[in-house]
Amino acid sequence: MADNVWILGITMTKFGKHTDKDIVDLAAEAAMGALADAGVTMGQMGILAAGNLMGGGGIGQQIQKQVGQTGIPVYNVSNACATGATALRTVIMAIKAGECDMGLAVGVEKLAGAGLLGGGGRAKTDGKVWQPSGRYGAVAPTDGRIGTDAMPGTFAQVGMEYAHKYGDATFETFAKISEKNHAHSTLNPLAAYSKRFTLEEIMGDMMIAYPNTRPMCSANCDGAAAAVVVSETKLRTLSLEQQRRAVKVAASVLTTDPWEDACQILPNVNTLTRNAAKQAYEAAGIGPDDLDLVELHDCFATAELVHYDNLMLCPEGGAVDFFESGAPWRDGSTPVNVSGGLQSKGHPISATGIANIWEICHHLRGEAGPRQIDGAKVGLAHVIGLGSACGIHILEASAL
Repeated sequence: MADNVWILGITMTKFGKHTDKDIVDLAAEAAMGALADAGVTMGQMGILAAGNLMGGGGIGQQIQKQVGQTGIPVYNVSNACATGATALRTVIMAIKAGECDMGLAVGVEKLAGAGLLGGGGRAKTDGKVWQPSGRYGAVAPTDGRIGTDAMPGTFAQVGMEYAHKYGDATFETFAKISEKNHAHSTLNPLAAYSKRFTLEEIMGDMMIAYPNTRPMCSANCDGAAAAVVVSETKLRTLSLEQQRRAVKVAASVLTTDPWEDACQILPNVNTLTRNAAKQAYEAAGIGPDDLDLVELHDCFATAELVHYDNLMLCPEGGAVDFFESGAPWRDGSTPVNVSGGLQSKGHPISATGIANIWEICHHLRGEAGPRQIDGAKVGLAHVIGLGSACGIHILEASAL
């Protein structure tokens, strides 16, 4: 079994509204970009894992028809907002199992104009009409009665639960998190939105689900990201420049919800994230204090605050103090979402997991331009999809 795997090449498209491109166009652009970044060809890939949630399936084979059909195994992946991270992990596991020494992971989504998303990542139909279906055909609808399965409402409740449990978190606290991320986005040319907002603008904008106003919500958009993964044995046969730019995958973890005697209405985004973080730190042989930057799943401002705690970037219950210390700003002790996060960079669901890793890799390579975190050696990328699935990857700069 291969001990270490490395990201050899990685890319993301510009996130935003791409009316002239379909999911195959975007996925092929990302795939070819990752291959070019790695300095290899499709003919050298031993596996392709492709993630897409909204397109109806079979995206991997469609990508092959654009970038090269070589007869290799294709895995089509769908795992909520963790789809991209799951596609990457699929390739990592194949390489670790010795089935191949190089593979390609792709995540792609067309989501611009999708509107309000429900718990399954699908656009919600008319809320006034109940459509009984499958196992839910014999039960009453719950949305708006005993909670909500709409994303803004769900994560609004997640944030308010944290505020109620630990205190100190206010509407302004959550708005300040959004202010940080939008400020960071101004240095990211691939972000869907690169605009700085004042705190007053954020707090005064349209309320979507208290305490999240419109700028505090992730942006539905189109985009794709892809990565080439290689075994260490194969990497050592490549050029010195390829070895220098390669990024080590120190940990790759995927978790789901364990059974708990707890609320069956509000999804628990905490336990599986905290479990994943513990496993990832142990696998990488590091702790939270060793991280130089973090890209976490800030689908809403409320989610970012909660995940400071879940990723153990602060003591339990200390997320507000952690934020107020300035630590998660780009010039702070633990920069978080230097890319602008999902609130600014955008959230084309299946692309996000790899795009978060793309951001970390750019810093570890020293290629992040004006938003570069000086001396970055170790970073963590996190995504979570309700249902639920949490993916965490810890990445290290090359020491070869």
